[in-house]
Amino acid sequence: MTTKQEQFSGTQAVREQHRFDEARLADWMRANVEGYAGPLTVEQFKGGQSNPTYKLVTPAKSYVMRRKPPGQLLKSAHAVDREYRVISALCAQGFPVARAYGLCTDEDVIGTWFYVMDCVDGRVVWDTSFPGESPESRAAHFDAMNKTIADLHNFDPEAIGLGDFGKPGNYFARQIGRWAGQYKDDELAGHFEEMDRLCEWLPANIPPGDETSVVHGDYRADNMIFHPTEPKVLAVLDWELSTLGHPLADFTYHLMMYRMPPEETAGLVGKDLVALGIPSEAEYVEAYCRRTGRSGIPNLDFYVAFNMFRLAAIIHGIKGRYIRGTASNAHAAAMSERLVPLAKLAWTQAEKAMR
Repeated sequence: MTTKQEQFSGTQAVREQHRFDEARLADWMRANVEGYAGPLTVEQFKGGQSNPTYKLVTPAKSYVMRRKPPGQLLKSAHAVDREYRVISALCAQGFPVARAYGLCTDEDVIGTWFYVMDCVDGRVVWDTSFPGESPESRAAHFDAMNKTIADLHNFDPEAIGLGDFGKPGNYFARQIGRWAGQYKDDELAGHFEEMDRLCEWLPANIPPGDETSVVHGDYRADNMIFHPTEPKVLAVLDWELSTLGHPLADFTYHLMMYRMPPEETAGLVGKDLVALGIPSEAEYVEAYCRRTGRSGIPNLDFYVAFNMFRLAAIIHGIKGRYIRGTASNAHAAAMSERLVPLAKLAWTQAEKAMR
């Protein structure tokens, strides 16, 4: 049995459906990327479910390219231009992201929009229990993840040039409507009882209160590059789902690791957190609240149910792309099998919220 580390880490030859004219890309790099010097060799990262991601290797340094996938796409999906904008703004603030060099919206170059950024050297950790680390090191890695997302949420979007990066306010209603709509519209991927229930229950039970910050949308350990030897986040990756939204939605998406099974999602359910040196869910919440000036997070179970629903809807979209033959990852079929168990787990969180 292969691990996620083996399945998704590293590069491979460019997949047949994601090939393009590499000479055209080299010409664009020469004109738009400061310091670029060929020759250029292109490899494809094994990971990257939504937007195909490539390693661009030159004699002097390596770059990363993210592009929209070829084929028919859902409206508003695969927004590489938004990724480029948010990482450029955050990089200017010293937040840990890769430096972006340029965005190309000319489809004549490689067939779809794309952007190029630095290739950051470090570790990608697929198992949230951080195997091989000491208890002290695990605690420090969790603290680094906690601090990084708190720092993100403490930025004033207006002050860093992202005041119009999304619609402020009413985030949960809009998100539930968006993902429920995409789920319902994609009949080819199928409909499921728990997802149907959540589509009804969630919009009727949104907690009071509203806040707006820059949110990542997919913040988890394997979307970060850690320092090669230190418990330090060097770069947060995969900003496709970022927008202006409710910071508690973003944080509790990250917090789902405490309620997810390890065999499916590298979650922490069933792990001996004390022996591992990993903070409890309550301790992790408290650290985030301390860093963001909160007294606590009421309605936590609703937020987790919402996020599990949202993740299930994303996987539903991946299943639809797999059926249509446009999924960008060879393991999309296996990921699609997580849909029903995750929807059931999401409904369990909703039932906890009702108590």
